[in-house]
Amino acid sequence: MNRFFPPMAVCLALLAGPAVAQEATFGPLIDAPALAEAQESLDPLILDIRPGKVEDTEETHFEAGHIPGAVHAPYNLFRGPKENPGQLVTEDQITEVLRSVGVTLDRPTVIVHQGRDQTDFGSAARVYWTLKSSGVSPLAILNGGMNAWEAAELPVETGPVTPEPSDVTVSFSDEWMATTADVEAIVAGDQSGALLDARPQAFWEGNAKHGAAARPGTLPQSRYFTHSGWFGSDRPAFIEPGLVERLTAENGFEKGDELVSFCNTGHWAATNWFALSELAGIDGVRLYPESMVGWSTAGNEMANVPGPLRNLWNRVTGKY
Repeated sequence: MNRFFPPMAVCLALLAGPAVAQEATFGPLIDAPALAEAQESLDPLILDIRPGKVEDTEETHFEAGHIPGAVHAPYNLFRGPKENPGQLVTEDQITEVLRSVGVTLDRPTVIVHQGRDQTDFGSAARVYWTLKSSGVSPLAILNGGMNAWEAAELPVETGPVTPEPSDVTVSFSDEWMATTADVEAIVAGDQSGALLDARPQAFWEGNAKHGAAARPGTLPQSRYFTHSGWFGSDRPAFIEPGLVERLTAENGFEKGDELVSFCNTGHWAATNWFALSELAGIDGVRLYPESMVGWSTAGNEMANVPGPLRNLWNRVTGKY
């Protein structure tokens, strides 16, 4: 079984604590004490992606308290427009964003989210995927986010920070990305790949939909594989490496598998991509960024569409 988990020893070492982490390769997960140690030895760039403001104030969550040395890179900078939030930003846009927050291709970079719950982790995973596809390495996500840092009683700074800009230029790789055309080819049988629906079960069954989706349902031939399984019940904001190993084995995923992770807007799906690609070490995992919002609004074939909607759609288009 271990042959399918080349990064797992790294993850366990980082989660074990600073002394062990110093001997391990940086990332893809790092805990709060290990990050504090890495600040001394590796000088990583820390990207705090928390959006929004503290309730009833004009102060951002970042300004109210962040890891010393961190810079603010809100999640919305890495996302598409309201009508299609999962849409990939252009190379020019992501280049501008990364330059503005001081990202370079070879500086160790840590992504920090709030760490509220399982859904919150998806923002960190989506930014990680974007940075990896942009050529940034090495990368890590702070397991448990800012909440874990504060729970460890580590130093916190307040106030705004002005980043030192970089001159990075992004050449975005499609190695870990599936497009709508790719998914259409998989559905048609012209391309290999298993389609994994990361959403809660009600979405997969067609009993719920995202507000920007044209209609409920899922991709034809898809398999329900929710993003929430990677998290421990006692610490729902923490990815548990032991669960990654067990779930990967129990679900029959192997090193050479070709998998496409999707959800509504490429958020929950990013968690499945991260766990299977970065932790389980399966090379052939891709993220479908636009996911069901992009797929449904393009008028593509759907599965698990509720009866009345299915009948109407079939009469209009001949598709299900």
